[in-house]
Amino acid sequence: MSMDYRSATVNRKTSETDIRLELCLDGSGRCESSTGVGFFDHMLDAFSRHGLFDLNLKCAGDHHIDAHHTVEDVGICLGMAIDQSLSDKKGIVRFGQSHVPMDEALARCVVDLSGRSYLVFNAAFAESMVGSFPTVLVAEFFQAVTAHARMNVHMDLLRSSNDHHGIEAIFKAFGRALDEASIQSDRVQGVPSTKGSL
Repeated sequence: MSMDYRSATVNRKTSETDIRLELCLDGSGRCESSTGVGFFDHMLDAFSRHGLFDLNLKCAGDHHIDAHHTVEDVGICLGMAIDQSLSDKKGIVRFGQSHVPMDEALARCVVDLSGRSYLVFNAAFAESMVGSFPTVLVAEFFQAVTAHARMNVHMDLLRSSNDHHGIEAIFKAFGRALDEASIQSDRVQGVPSTKGSL
């Protein structure tokens, strides 16, 4: 397999957000994230750390409205960066899965880097906010990532009584499952698909 680092840089500016995102799939788990939403930065750090991705993110968003545009647009940019980093997907394992516990919470994530966008998200939260982060934006974020990374993702929060723990378990499980799916293996010849492309 090639020793080249698989990485991408995405710049996206709208009337709502101004984002620069750098992602390296073959990283060590370093994250520098500045979105203005503290809990969201904490979750992106958990995703990076446990997926062993290097993520550098700066986002200026319209926080005088709420966090929605920031979270969704970061999801769009992260999805685009994942897709670009994977390039032609030659040699990747393609499928990945992870169960992650965090105290009483348990999350499961299964990923298929299929080139087809589909998210199944099954999680319920007791509170409307964790810090300045609306819990409804967890699904919005992953919908944006999934659509722009062109991946199939199934997420289940199997149990949780603390929303901070439950959401963090989800982000960690996604990072670990994506890492497993995106790893390149010498055993994989070409693209892992009977169609010959992903």
